[in-house]
Amino acid sequence: MKVSSFLHFAGFGIKTILFKKKDPILGTVILTDKCNLHCKHCSVNNITAVIHPYEQIKGEMRQLYDMGVRILFFCGGETFMWKDSGKNLRDLVIEAKEMGFLIVNVVTNGTFPIDLPEADLILLSLDGDKERHNMVRGDTYDTIMGNIASATSDNICFYMAINQINKDHVRDVCITARDTKNVRAVSFNFHTPYPDTRELALSKEEKKECCDVIKQMMKEKCPVFNLKSAFPYLINNSFPTPCHQCVVIENGKVSTCGRCIDVPGLCDECGYFFVAEYTLLFKGNFKIIFDMLRTYLKYI
Repeated sequence: MKVSSFLHFAGFGIKTILFKKKDPILGTVILTDKCNLHCKHCSVNNITAVIHPYEQIKGEMRQLYDMGVRILFFCGGETFMWKDSGKNLRDLVIEAKEMGFLIVNVVTNGTFPIDLPEADLILLSLDGDKERHNMVRGDTYDTIMGNIASATSDNICFYMAINQINKDHVRDVCITARDTKNVRAVSFNFHTPYPDTRELALSKEEKKECCDVIKQMMKEKCPVFNLKSAFPYLINNSFPTPCHQCVVIENGKVSTCGRCIDVPGLCDECGYFFVAEYTLLFKGNFKIIFDMLRTYLKYI
């Protein structure tokens, strides 16, 4: 991370904590909900299957920037399916950097070739060992691992949603992250139980078991891009929601924290690690602050 970026984020954090501000710093642009997969845990794919036009996306990027957002995510659907007006995903990442965003990340299912060295992180979904991943996402594991091997940069971070199908395979993903070329780290979430996928949610006891495995893998030097100090809050769903420092924009609609905020009661069952980490950070939790400094400076 550049010194100038670090100083900007440090200043934002201090002002937010001291003055209890609710300004956003992290924003997500949904490029499309169109996806080439139909994953068992996903509730937001192919609802409209619309590719949002370039000028709209550019305007949404500018809107987030003007709101103070400096960490930008591009999400879908599947982001690599986005193309419009002669532009593709790589063009958007480059344009976001030129616009002034300090960190630009992309979320993908990894089934398309990965040529995106301009992104700070490419969060790529891997949901267990080969057997469990394919149970969740279809026969895609070998394609994804081939694309990772051929990637043009080492900015890939695995992104695992832990659920009832793959809960016993957290260790496998950690080891794969440690031992795979072009993979920098692994980041976890617990399954957030939208009404149509509630059967995949973990119990408190199962969350604790998964966190214990993640902590052990940290001890074994696996590159985990999460904050150990946030685990107790995630296990008990005792962190404050929503996260006002995060916003999502989709087809002109701005939502605080994420799209799931519109589902009654879902915030109380949030499984997103970053929500716990950010809300606790901006509440001034000192363990989280020091843990985040160490982790972010290591992996970004």
